[in-house]
Amino acid sequence: MAFFMKSMISNQIKNLGFGGGTEEKKEEGGTSDPAAAQGMTREEYEEYQKQMIEEKMERDAAFTQKKAERACLRVHLREKYRLPKSEMDETQIQLAGDDVDLPEDLRKMVDEDQEEEEDKDSILGQLQNLQNMDLDTIKEKAQATFTEIKQTAEQKCSVM
Repeated sequence: MAFFMKSMISNQIKNLGFGGGTEEKKEEGGTSDPAAAQGMTREEYEEYQKQMIEEKMERDAAFTQKKAERACLRVHLREKYRLPKSEMDETQIQLAGDDVDLPEDLRKMVDEDQEEEEDKDSILGQLQNLQNMDLDTIKEKAQATFTEIKQTAEQKCSVM
């Protein structure tokens, strides 16, 4: 029991940095060379470091490209819905080198949406919408609109 207590106290003293840590110094001395710590020669370690840096640069470039594509999509959506522009998106596109386009899948979706909107805006599109509506529905809508306008006019004008 006394030995156990003495051992506990000496371990606590070592942890506080009051000496007795010769084993720790030996371990620290062995890891001063990172190549040796990894189990590689110096040349292998340098090649490994270069490879890691190249991979990180590739990942960063891909990430920047994706961010720019997303920003480009947001810009297109803002233009479509006439929302205010964002300086952050424009900056992100410029950082990617201004050669950023929408990804092909998104480009197809945007083109399809534009075609649908153009069809709806055309006269033929309006006629097709009228054909799809019931004549009674049109009459009800016209009657409701007329009644609403009449009530608004009566409220605003006391002569009527």
